[in-house]
Amino acid sequence: MVYATGPISGGNLNPAVSLALAISGKLPWLQMLKYWAVQLLGGFLGATAARYICAPNYVLVAPLRPFGAGFCFTAELLYTFMLCFVVLNCTASRRNNPKDDPNQFGGLAIGFVLVAGGHAVGGVSGAALNPALALSVGTWKEMHWCWLWCVAELLGATAAAGAFRALRPEEFAEDATDEGLQTHEPGLWVSSAAEMLGTFMLVFTVGMNLVCKSPSMAFSAAAALMCMIYSVGNISGAHLNPAVTLAVLLRGKCGRRQALCYAVAQLLGGLLAGLGVAAFHGVSFTARKSIQLTMGKHYSIWQASFAELFFTTILAYVALAVATRDVPAESKTKQNFYFGLAIGSCLTVGGCAAGSISGGELNPAVSLGIYIANVVSPGHLGVGPFMNLLCFGLFELLGGALAAGLFHLTTVTAAETEGKAEAKGEKLDAAIEA
Repeated sequence: MVYATGPISGGNLNPAVSLALAISGKLPWLQMLKYWAVQLLGGFLGATAARYICAPNYVLVAPLRPFGAGFCFTAELLYTFMLCFVVLNCTASRRNNPKDDPNQFGGLAIGFVLVAGGHAVGGVSGAALNPALALSVGTWKEMHWCWLWCVAELLGATAAAGAFRALRPEEFAEDATDEGLQTHEPGLWVSSAAEMLGTFMLVFTVGMNLVCKSPSMAFSAAAALMCMIYSVGNISGAHLNPAVTLAVLLRGKCGRRQALCYAVAQLLGGLLAGLGVAAFHGVSFTARKSIQLTMGKHYSIWQASFAELFFTTILAYVALAVATRDVPAESKTKQNFYFGLAIGSCLTVGGCAAGSISGGELNPAVSLGIYIANVVSPGHLGVGPFMNLLCFGLFELLGGALAAGLFHLTTVTAAETEGKAEAKGEKLDAAIEA
């Protein structure tokens, strides 16, 4: 529906999104109020149809046991923040959407926020992430929960507008031009903050899938990674992974100081996410069960570490291949629309293939976040061995280094092949002339 209604109305479909756009100066306030009216009307009509079709079953907006109001409020706020942040960066950013060459990934990124948040906190608050939904499906007896959800979602939208302004200050400069925005280089502090935010959302999504025992963690985590890559890709490069940063450094597309700042920011984002996950785990039905960073049953630490090495290599190699090479000059667009989907899908592959062996973290920041969550809320098995964190992290970094080597090998080979073909063509031309 974002793709369908985007050219007509902008495809907001959510009062929180409209508020974030209005705060950011991307939507007139009067237009926002008009959108609110029709969004709420659409929500109530949709809810009425759902009640008629699904009766006697119905949906309630209320905390899901054992989580209380505070945890539900936080869940709705965080993922509505993520939703609005993705909308602002992917569809409202002038730098991401030049007048003559807008991107085509906005609807994809926005829709997949609901995949990430739905699986991560669906078992906490229901993951409404939309005031029109929260108000329309509630009942009069439970209306106080509906209003609480709305407040959380509107606060998330406000926070997203603030983060958008902080990470893209060039968008709000009075003398900003499309040409200037395309050549703008964000400062190191701004790009590092983008790395921390993106890594936080990724690690928190992974951790909450573990807490809620979601069967679709690989898809949810991949969706979170893809959305944040599309959102901050032209701010920091959207590494969101120390192993990828190492690969980019060895590729020669990142300086040592920048790589160090990125790695620190990513690990800090993972640490903060781990603390948040621990808070939710401590009150969940799985509180007595540990969410240790460990290998699967019947697998050794070395088998698990090599699984992390193998799939991190794939992830980092794909990131180098799709995100660090220039778009061909003959291309009709200067933008690369598939990079986020390609990189995120590597997490789906690794999570599904190696999930039962090592957990499929493929990222030292994710490994750190899970370990910290277990330290704070250990469950009945206690804190897992530090050796697991050390081995996983080292093998993931080794995977990043190996990916850089493979990328260099394959690109050099391709260049040499092209050079030989050109030389052969020149010789043939010379022979014909003779």
